[in-house]
Amino acid sequence: MNSAEIQYKKMTETPIPKLILGLGIPTTISMLVTNIYNLADTYFVGKLGTSATGATGVVFGLMAILQACGFMYGHGAGTVVSRRLGAGKYDEASEYSTMGFVASLTTALLVMGFGIIFIKPLMYLLGSTDTIYPYAKTYALCILCAAPAMMVSCVYNNILRYEGKATFAMVGLTSGSLLNIALDALFIMVLKTGIIGAGIATAISQYTSLFILAIMYRKCESKISRKYFKKDLGLYTKIVRGGLPSLIRQGLGSISIMVLNNSCKPFGDAAIAAMSIVSRVINFLFSVGLGIGQGYQPVASFNYGAKKYSRVKKGFFFTFGFGTVLLGVFAITASFFAEPIVSVFRDDLDVIKIGAVAMRYQCISLIFIPFSVCNNMMFQSIGKSLEASILSSFRSGLFFLPIIIIFSNVWGLFGIEISQTIADVLTSLCCIPFTVIYFKNLPKDSPNNI
Repeated sequence: MNSAEIQYKKMTETPIPKLILGLGIPTTISMLVTNIYNLADTYFVGKLGTSATGATGVVFGLMAILQACGFMYGHGAGTVVSRRLGAGKYDEASEYSTMGFVASLTTALLVMGFGIIFIKPLMYLLGSTDTIYPYAKTYALCILCAAPAMMVSCVYNNILRYEGKATFAMVGLTSGSLLNIALDALFIMVLKTGIIGAGIATAISQYTSLFILAIMYRKCESKISRKYFKKDLGLYTKIVRGGLPSLIRQGLGSISIMVLNNSCKPFGDAAIAAMSIVSRVINFLFSVGLGIGQGYQPVASFNYGAKKYSRVKKGFFFTFGFGTVLLGVFAITASFFAEPIVSVFRDDLDVIKIGAVAMRYQCISLIFIPFSVCNNMMFQSIGKSLEASILSSFRSGLFFLPIIIIFSNVWGLFGIEISQTIADVLTSLCCIPFTVIYFKNLPKDSPNNI
């Protein structure tokens, strides 16, 4: 058998638990290492003061914008590529891969240019205060310079995953993240460069990661090449439509960070710093559930393209059950050690007090997240972008934004601390009818040989 036949057999015949864990564990490791970098970044910057720690929360909103665009092109191209490979259409898969690359690079250059020009209003829009702004501006300029690497890496990473080559994606992402941690320690702790050192470390590591991912991508069945580039609006539209749930999810995540930071402003830099720390820690724990869910994505899309519908359903319930148990254990542990966890990043009594309460409430929401994540990823992977887009809009948008605005005005800081938990519970409940209706109408398997 050639490599394409071997890959087809692997994706359509390997037992579901083994296949999802085989694809999900490398992705989980990648996300854990990436989030360890985020935590390390917060830790090292925290040594510079509370305002500097708050700056990481502000710039995190900018990074969410860049990731929103990158994941839109990466997931949008990846879902189509995987379904095309499942159907044996290799040239079409390469056309979508190439379009995803070109679109992400072009968008990144535009965002970088406009971001640098309008840096001051952008930082205040994302929730900066006068005392945080000098740190946020310096850090953000470095992040904007790394925008092309961040967005294009998302395309390489996601297509690798959707082709069932998650280990190669892991190598690229973890290498850059580990380098970033080392450079953070060097620039901030040894060379005493301040927050610009953290920004430079991030930029260098992002371009290093891009270089490694580009090398790993040569192992893919689809190709990124000039000969596959077509000035076809239809290709671009299909990628955007497929990636729209990711854009909505990440974009609303950026808006939610902005609203969160602005809601915290009346309570001072300590509140912004505390919620920034909690967000990083919860994202670290959340990455486990998300990583296993992303291991399910290529299984869902490939088998849907191959008309092996029963495997799509089996994969959903395995991923949901496994993620719930794992995140439940993490939630209990993090809730018990909330104060010492927050104090690691900022030894400030106000920050610790605010952060510990918020972390305990957000740990509750971790138990509800796997179900909504599995729904979102399944619908996006099989090309049902409308359903996926609706579900993507719940957690950080339709529920979280009005909840935090209302709760912060009614209950003040306590309302801010519980807002994300309420939004996550409501999101999970609203996913139930989508799941029931889809599986009730799921077609029977059809034979489809490569």
